[in-house]
Amino acid sequence: MKKINIVKKNYDVNKIINKRNMVKNKYFYIYYDKNDLKTHRFAICVSTKIGNAVRRNKLKRQIKDIIDKSNLIFKYPVDYVIIVKKEINELNYEQIRANLIELISKLLD
Repeated sequence: MKKINIVKKNYDVNKIINKRNMVKNKYFYIYYDKNDLKTHRFAICVSTKIGNAVRRNKLKRQIKDIIDKSNLIFKYPVDYVIIVKKEINELNYEQIRANLIELISKLLD
C-alpha cells in the first residue's frame, strides 16, 4: 500500500469514526467517509486485545497486502478505517482475506 493511501492523523481517524457510517461482520468494522482528495485512503486499527506487537503488526501487513492484491476498484475518494475485532485470532490468512474482501465489496456496491 502506498503511503499516499494511508490515513495518518489521529484526528482524521476520529472524524471518520464519529460519522458513524459503517459496515461490519464478525471480524471487522469498516467506517467510511468521503474525503476531499483524489484518492482513497485506509487506516487499520488493531487493539492490544488481539495479541502482542508482533501479532498486531503481522495482521496489519496482511490486511494491507489483501487490499493491494485484491482487484477491487475504488471509484470515489473515500477514507476507510478498518477496525479488527478479537475474533480474528480464530482465522487463517485465506479466511481473513475472504471476510475482508466480502465486506469491502458490500461498501463498493
